Amino acid sequence: MLFDAARHEPLQPIAWDENRVRACIAHIVQETESRFSPRTYWPLHQRDLDLGVDPTQPAYPLYHGACGVFWGLHYLHAIGAARLGHSYTGGLQDLSVLNRAWLRSLGSQDDASYMMGDAPILMLAHGQDPTPESSDRLETLLAGNLDNPTRELMWGAPGSLLATLFLHQFSGERRWAELFHLASARLRSQLQWSPEYACEYWTQDMYGATSSYLDGVHGFVATAAPLIRGRHLLDAKTWAEWERTIVNTIERTATREGLQANWRNTLYLPEGEENKWLMQFCHGAPGFICCLADLPSNALDPLLEAGGEAIWAAGPLAKGSNLCHGTGGNGYAFLKIYCRTGEAKWLQRARAFAMHGIDQTETDERQYGQLRYSLWTGDIGFAIYLWDCLRAAATFPTLDVFFTGMDGSSEDQRNPLRSINPK
Repeated sequence: MLFDAARHEPLQPIAWDENRVRACIAHIVQETESRFSPRTYWPLHQRDLDLGVDPTQPAYPLYHGACGVFWGLHYLHAIGAARLGHSYTGGLQDLSVLNRAWLRSLGSQDDASYMMGDAPILMLAHGQDPTPESSDRLETLLAGNLDNPTRELMWGAPGSLLATLFLHQFSGERRWAELFHLASARLRSQLQWSPEYACEYWTQDMYGATSSYLDGVHGFVATAAPLIRGRHLLDAKTWAEWERTIVNTIERTATREGLQANWRNTLYLPEGEENKWLMQFCHGAPGFICCLADLPSNALDPLLEAGGEAIWAAGPLAKGSNLCHGTGGNGYAFLKIYCRTGEAKWLQRARAFAMHGIDQTETDERQYGQLRYSLWTGDIGFAIYLWDCLRAAATFPTLDVFFTGMDGSSEDQRNPLRSINPK
């Protein structure tokens, strides 16, 4: 079997209800605003303590903390999905200081990390008030991360690659295109060859171990995603080489069973370990589909649809409605396939997961007495997924968009990082 059934639950047969979807988005935004504190940001959720978070300390990063909630609230406002009562960008300098102190408490110097570090906080500030000084600071920070041995999206150079792409799309400054070129060339030089699988891969020195992850956060396909999105910055020959590499590795590492497909977590398993067949964004087919959906070649289309069939067969995740390892992230894979193929069944499946996720969110709120205030692991990210289900789109937050309006996906082209008019 391509997934662990114990990690999933039966899909509830709840009919698509646009009014209920809009009400859920409004509730998430209103409740999130009401629980904000300028000193402690948002209360931690019991389920986020599994991430090793100190329960006495607020969370700050883009991934699971205040930075991500700031981004998500402003994004929902900018695209017309919600109206905010306050702007949350005034305290970004303090947030940066606190986040750096948190990293130091972990013994980390990874300030350039895209999901856990200073980079997205500085990008938020730059989007609000772009200056030559803020550009210089970001350039220095991101350029200093190109040799980070993690080689993955959360901490390493691939995350910096994505950040430079967003900055180039936002400003058009040549410096970001040059840094994108430099980062992609450096990553190209770091590829390794697997004679067993006849494909190329990266290793990640992370958390005290060396791995060969393939997944949508720490692995190969997460690194492929910004290369695919930024291919217009590469010459035709360079992109053709990248495309051949990406297609070959994805095909060589897939496991197929009938009409379904999934990917193992790592190319090489640590000695004595067996593969855990996960089916979530951060490990498994959902992340592969979301990261590869903009690939111009159609060579992987049958494989991506087979991955979608496996996600549907597995059913919603039992860990809640979030993006990273929940029902919302898996549902985004359906939206991606729908946008790529135009087949109605994928939109129907995405909306079925959305309704199930609403029930999960409501149940969790009753159980824990609060929402989960984070972008990647919580309810703000799920609210964005619901909005994309409404509009039949697939703009994955902070992977497909950072500075709203740059890709034409927003109904409201205002920069979400500028001032908010109170209600």
